[in-house]
Amino acid sequence: MFGVAPYRSPWMTEELEMLRDTAKRFYKEECVPHEERWSKQQHVDREIWLKAGKVGLLCASIPEEYGGGGGTFAHEAVIFEEQSRALVSSFGNHVHSPITAHYILAYGTEEQKKKWLPKLASGEFISAIAMSEPAAGSDLQGIRTRAIREGDEYVINGSKTFISNGHMADLICLVVKTDPNAGSHGVSLVMVETQDLKGFRRGRILEKIGQKGQDTSELFFDDVRIPAANLLGTEEGMGFLQLMQQLPQERLVLAVAAVAGMEIAVELTTTYAKERTAFKRKLIEMQNTRFKLAEVKTTAHVARVFVDDCVQRHLKGQLDATGAAMAKWWITEELCKVADECLQLFGGYGYMLEYPIARIWTDARVNKIYGGTNEIMKELIARSL
Repeated sequence: MFGVAPYRSPWMTEELEMLRDTAKRFYKEECVPHEERWSKQQHVDREIWLKAGKVGLLCASIPEEYGGGGGTFAHEAVIFEEQSRALVSSFGNHVHSPITAHYILAYGTEEQKKKWLPKLASGEFISAIAMSEPAAGSDLQGIRTRAIREGDEYVINGSKTFISNGHMADLICLVVKTDPNAGSHGVSLVMVETQDLKGFRRGRILEKIGQKGQDTSELFFDDVRIPAANLLGTEEGMGFLQLMQQLPQERLVLAVAAVAGMEIAVELTTTYAKERTAFKRKLIEMQNTRFKLAEVKTTAHVARVFVDDCVQRHLKGQLDATGAAMAKWWITEELCKVADECLQLFGGYGYMLEYPIARIWTDARVNKIYGGTNEIMKELIARSL
């Protein structure tokens, strides 16, 4: 039999391999031992954010002049791949570093960047982005939270739900209507610092079927006043365009993590099939098992090549919204299928939470919903036809 060299992502470098080792060690030593406890308390310890900042896992693609790592999206991709492989679903860096921080980097004033980005990079501040509302999920034009200008302040009223990092967030990128009668042209983004903020209230941490340690909360704003200078962008009404420009990176993050989830599911199931005996034979010796593993291994490899192409295009500034939507919907859809096939091969043990495949299966399901539902992704793709 001829040996075949293992596949290596074409965008990988020696520097990125070193970062991968750092991330792998961090998640193994600092996160994995606490995942069960975090799942029960429904949020991570604040200390883990400071530790992640200290070793350079926060804001890796933010310029060094603002406290970041000075890297590219490739650095973020490596970090999130290792987090996914470690089955650490509680730590909400996927919102913090490649999303919230990049809204500030892309649209913030120099003063705003210097004020907030170093705190995000160090872990001193935990961030969230608040889009969804009780009556508006994927339909961002339907949001009702208002920020009305009064002199040098905005007065905010409304509520948000399903907000990742909402329970702990010190800084929130809030999607609001600054002109309730202007449709998408009335949407703006404002930054909200939560400490001692009068009128701001956090609701309960929502109980979920998966990713239980990732705090997901309700947020309430009752006559909350923030400085008008906290607006992102040069003028009101730019929020919808800003969201459309940044959402492709958010969706690519989800695709990157989903591929890694697929790969670890296949690895775990292959190992189990080689060890588990049924009817006096190893599972791996049975044709159905071998064929199913062949199928999921192929799917994972196709997804890996697809997402690598998207990463390369994104690094060159060539990944458009359609390409990101394709990656997001197809790869998250396939993750759920692969996780289900793998769990089936574990039999009854696959339904037990002590087996990692059970966590992969339950954690995977929300990927088809957040970041824009997969139905919305298909609609976006269809518009390009």
